Amino acid sequence: MAEIIQRDGTWTFDGDALRLVPGRDKNVGVLRKSLGELALPLGALAGISFEHGKKSGRLRLRLRDGADPLLHATGGRLTDSSDPYQLTVESDRYGVAEYFVDEIRNALLLDEVPATAVDRYLLPGPAVPLSVSAGDGTASFDGERVRLEWNWKTEEAKSAAGARTLALADIQAVEWQPSVGLENGHLRFTVRGAPTKAPPKYDPNAVELWGFKKDPLMALVAAAVQARLPHPSAPAEVPAARLTPTEVDHDALLRRLRELGALRDAGVLTDEEFTLAKQAILRGM
Repeated sequence: MAEIIQRDGTWTFDGDALRLVPGRDKNVGVLRKSLGELALPLGALAGISFEHGKKSGRLRLRLRDGADPLLHATGGRLTDSSDPYQLTVESDRYGVAEYFVDEIRNALLLDEVPATAVDRYLLPGPAVPLSVSAGDGTASFDGERVRLEWNWKTEEAKSAAGARTLALADIQAVEWQPSVGLENGHLRFTVRGAPTKAPPKYDPNAVELWGFKKDPLMALVAAAVQARLPHPSAPAEVPAARLTPTEVDHDALLRRLRELGALRDAGVLTDEEFTLAKQAILRGM
């Protein structure tokens, strides 16, 4: 096992999975603290690097494209303090960081993990239900519905219709954009049958963000919704009407196996619980 403990956080690798625990240092962003501990299966990694600096260095993980709904929803726009896949390393721990990099690279080579993109999410995304207040509203998500509620700072043209409830089945896409310079950010949902070019300030399906401390937390909502939308690279599904009952059941069982694997990797299930549940599913196949 390889482990590196810093004020910025603790990373532990056991050969199969990498566990990331954010530190309590003041430089750790609110998004990383809210995400808490993350468990990354080795198969989700594309690489790792260590950058030397005069006073401190930085470990950086590179995930396979399409593996993480958080990275997909934020489009590479997370700041260093918010990015859970970076770790600041103090100069007296450079040797440990280099050893850590070697261990993960060797494991990737031995397991022959490809660095190519994937067509399904390998991380489960933030847990639900969750609710975040920032900018001109509050966004809540329970796994099936998004609810948008407005505050006293919301433009009247948007708030006049009251709170919005969007069914997950009606959401085509979700986008989180941070505030940059004089440009405000947003959390926006694209809804079927309701295309719009309105700025987030007036869009009833968007929360406008102004660059305050809690803005990055809206990325949690975006990632949780993204994790439950069809993967953008997933192969086209055969319509259910054209499948035999056996094919439909088999597909559902395979999805359940993937979900169980994600729960085990996240630490929700023990190895024994995972094995028992897996055996039950395999009997059904």
